[in-house]
Amino acid sequence: MPSTAPRLWIVATPLGNPGDLSPRASAVLAGADLVLAEDTRRAARLFRECGIEVHRLLSFYDHNEAERQEQVLRALRDGQTVALVSDAGTPLLADPGYRLVRACRKEGLPVSPLPGPSAPVAALSAAGLPPLPHSFLGFLPRDASGRDALFTAFAHVPGSLIFFERKDRLKESLTQAARLLGPREVAICRELTKEHEEFILTRLEHSASLPDDLLGEITVVVGPPEQVERSPENDVLALLRQEAEDGGKPRQVARRVQEQVRGWSVKEIYALLTSPQGSPHNH
Repeated sequence: MPSTAPRLWIVATPLGNPGDLSPRASAVLAGADLVLAEDTRRAARLFRECGIEVHRLLSFYDHNEAERQEQVLRALRDGQTVALVSDAGTPLLADPGYRLVRACRKEGLPVSPLPGPSAPVAALSAAGLPPLPHSFLGFLPRDASGRDALFTAFAHVPGSLIFFERKDRLKESLTQAARLLGPREVAICRELTKEHEEFILTRLEHSASLPDDLLGEITVVVGPPEQVERSPENDVLALLRQEAEDGGKPRQVARRVQEQVRGWSVKEIYALLTSPQGSPHNH
């Protein structure tokens, strides 16, 4: 049974199958004085399906988290019990709530997790790719340059990478990942726990052949770096001189060279290009 002491509960909710809501989660949600939800209509629909009557439901999402925070803290100080849910899965992993939890910790207000469904964990458990170590990247940046920066930062990090991506950007993002992360296995995990759940196992370098009409919520698991022989630095320097003659900004030259070598990131090649030994004027 849930504790009767007032606190903030971080409650995991189903990814798509209402049967995954635990009895303990149901009891906490029904007993809470206030339930915070990213989308109150979606949350209300889940509660109806699960036969839960909540006392009070309040929206809590990215754009109102700051203004709602003091109201929630005041309720907790007054001895009320508050439950936080996201649209699906475990709150905070890629959803609002971190600032609220941090504020509670600073004030000494109790916070308890109520574990349950989690899309990254569900995907990793059934994808068949190495689970340890792994890094969860959340939702990928919307812009190509942001994704470039993220993939470059994790290109040499050991272990599998997990992230969320919208279906209309999936192929473009995976093509970028293939260029920056190198050849790797990848699992496209679609509609987890739902009727049309699907796991597509392929390779990053083959992602252009993925269907264009993939629907639903998508979690991607990229396998760990594979042992790829790194192109010798002298070969990279020779290509840099050749590509520099064809013109373009340094970063464009670095990107063209990166597509022709193995084991080098655009960032590393750019650093080489802008170093004394890589400058075309020195050769």
